[in-house]
Amino acid sequence: MTMRTRRAAVRLLPTVLAAITLCAAAGAAPLDAWCPANAAGAAHAPAPALIAHALQQADEPPHAQAHFHTQGLLPHAPGYDASVLAARDFPRLREAALAWRLGGDKRLLAQVDAGLAAWAGVYVPSFDPIDETKMDGLIEAYTLTAPDLASATRAKVRELLARFARGYIERIEGRTADARPRNSSTWTNNWQSHRIKIVTMAAAALDDAELMNTARALYLNQLAVNIRPDGSVIDFSERDALHYVVFDLEPLVAAALAAQPYGADWLTLKAASGATLAKGLDWLLPFASSKQTHEEFVHTTVAFDHKRAEAGLSGFDGLWQPKGAANLYWDAARLDARYRDIAEHLRPAADSWQSLCFKP
Repeated sequence: MTMRTRRAAVRLLPTVLAAITLCAAAGAAPLDAWCPANAAGAAHAPAPALIAHALQQADEPPHAQAHFHTQGLLPHAPGYDASVLAARDFPRLREAALAWRLGGDKRLLAQVDAGLAAWAGVYVPSFDPIDETKMDGLIEAYTLTAPDLASATRAKVRELLARFARGYIERIEGRTADARPRNSSTWTNNWQSHRIKIVTMAAAALDDAELMNTARALYLNQLAVNIRPDGSVIDFSERDALHYVVFDLEPLVAAALAAQPYGADWLTLKAASGATLAKGLDWLLPFASSKQTHEEFVHTTVAFDHKRAEAGLSGFDGLWQPKGAANLYWDAARLDARYRDIAEHLRPAADSWQSLCFKP
C-alpha cells in the first residue's frame, strides 16, 4: 500500500461527528436482537452450565483500574500480569449479564452493576485499540442489562462509551495530538479494524443512529483499504501469518454483529473497491478447512513477532492451527448460516455465550 493510499485512508468525512447523543433510550428494542437470550431460553442446553458458572463467580470483586496495558509487551513485563487480571473482568461481566437474562438471579445483576460502575468510574481511555478491544465484554454486559441497571451506573457507562466513540473517531480523523503517526500502517491494518469495532459497538449500545452512520462510513473505508481484491487482508502481507488474518477479521465481524439489529447486512456490504467482509472470510476458508497450510511469521515485517517466538509464546512460529479461527467462524455463523459447517469443523459447539446468542 502506498503512502498516498494510507493518507487517503485516514482523511475521512471532514466532520463525521457533530455530536454524540447521550439521551437515547437505554436498552432500546433493536439491542435485544443482538443477543435474543431471555428466560424462555433457560432450558437451552448450554444455559444451565453458564448460569451455574456465573453464580460460582458472583462474589468475585471487580478489578477496575484507571489503565491496563498488554499490547506490545511480553508476559510478566511490568504491569502485564495486573492488566491480564483486570481484563478478565470483561468476559466475566458478559457471562453474568447473559446468565441474568436467562435466569433472573439478582445476585448476577448486582455483580454486573457493581462491575460496570467500578470500571466506568475509574477507567481513563488510552485509545489503544489492541488493549481496549478486550473491553467488548464490558460493552456487551451493558447491552444485555441496560434497562435493569441503577440509573447512576447506566449514566456512567454511557458517558464512557461516548468518550470511546468520540475519541476513536477524532483519532481516525487525525484531529488529536496524541494520535499515532499518520504514515503508520496501523491506520489500515488490524488496529483500525479494532477501532471500528469499538466505535460500532458503542454506537449500538448507545442506540445512536447518527453515530452508527459514522461507524458504517468508517467500516466501508476500512474494507476498501484493508481487504484486497483476492480477499486477503493487508495484515497477511505485513505479518505473513494467518493468526493476524483472524485478528483482523474478528473485529470486523463483531462490528457487523453490532450493526445487525438495525437491519444492516455488513457481511455483504460492498466498498467502492468491491471488497466485502464475506470475501475476507472466504479467503481464509481453505486454510481453516486444512485444505491449505501455512508456516507462520516466516516473512513478517514486525520485529516483535520474532521476539515472541524467541520467548516461546505459542502460535508465533510453526504451522498455523486452524482451531484458532473457531471463534471467528462461530461469530460469522451468527451473520450467515453458511459458516456454521466450518465453525463446527473447527469446534463442535460454540462457546456457551455465543450459542445462546444465536437467533432462535
